[in-house]
Amino acid sequence: MGERGAARGGDSPGESLRALVASAVDGDPSGLEERVAVAERGDDPGPATRLSGLVAGDDSVAGVVPRIDASVARSVADEVEGRVRLVFTGRAGDRFDGPAGAAVRSILSDRGVEAYRNEGDSPVGVLLVGDRAVVGLFDDAGLAALLWSDAPPVREWAAATCRRFLSAAEPV
Repeated sequence: MGERGAARGGDSPGESLRALVASAVDGDPSGLEERVAVAERGDDPGPATRLSGLVAGDDSVAGVVPRIDASVARSVADEVEGRVRLVFTGRAGDRFDGPAGAAVRSILSDRGVEAYRNEGDSPVGVLLVGDRAVVGLFDDAGLAALLWSDAPPVREWAAATCRRFLSAAEPV
């Protein structure tokens, strides 16, 4: 894999995401370098476009979503050909409250998304897409960076994260 987002210094969203994932899998980022790819906002293609391509045609996606980005959500739901199970946390989970909650639930249901809510929070979005783990870092402007990998430690961490959030979630 080995792709890198455009070099923007050590504090770029992509480098931050690499460091977070390496720490989560108790690994040295250099040990995962060849099996991890990153796209950042400003790259061509950017993270939202990459995400759409990564899920296209897959028959199963499960994940933890800390923020609802409408364009990202539409592209994921439109591209996956099978089951989509998402656990919404933090700000994303809060979208199910109040008058807008019914509309959000309806949109997700119409797109075939099995939605759950977990009262906890996640600093990143985590998806399992086929044999890959996909991790997204959000900022105030939306999806800032996307990391994907088929490395077993990354996939195992992503699977454990999804299981942990799903086991404590309630259907919406």
